[in-house]
Amino acid sequence: MADKKREFTGKHALMVFVGAFAIIVSVNIAMAVNAVRTFPGLEVKNSYVASQSFNVRKAAQEALGWQVETDTGKGFVRIRITDHLGVPVQVGSLEAIIGMATHSREDITPEFNFDGRAYVANVDLGPGNWDIHMTATAKDGTLYTKRISLPLRDGTS
Repeated sequence: MADKKREFTGKHALMVFVGAFAIIVSVNIAMAVNAVRTFPGLEVKNSYVASQSFNVRKAAQEALGWQVETDTGKGFVRIRITDHLGVPVQVGSLEAIIGMATHSREDITPEFNFDGRAYVANVDLGPGNWDIHMTATAKDGTLYTKRISLPLRDGTS
C-alpha cells in the first residue's frame, strides 16, 4: 500500500478562512445582542436640555457642603450625610435606588430611616458591583443627587 500524502489545497484554505470569519462574526453578534439586552437605560432623556441647568444645580448642591459616605453589612446599607462641620444632616426626603452596575434586573428602592447619625435600610446585598443612585432634598428644597459605587466581595464592603 502506498502512502498517499494529503495536500493542502485552495479548498482547504477557503474552509479555514470562512470558518475563522464565521467564528469571529458569530461572537461579535452574540456580544452585541447581549450588550443591548442588558443595557439598563439612559441616564437622561435629552442630554442637551440636562446640560443647560447642570452648572446651576451643581453650584446649589456644592453650597450645601454635604459629604456622603456609605457602608454595608449583614442585612443593612447605611448612608451617612454630614455637613461641612461633620455634623449629621437630616434631609427633607431621601430616595435611593440600589442596583447592579451592569443591569437593572435586581434594582431595589429600600426605605431608609434616620437613626440620628445616618440613614439605614434593611437590605441584603450579595457580592458584586452595586451602585446607589441617591436623591435627597435639603430642608430648604435644594436637590442633591449622587451616584455611589459600592463594590462588595462577600456581601460586605
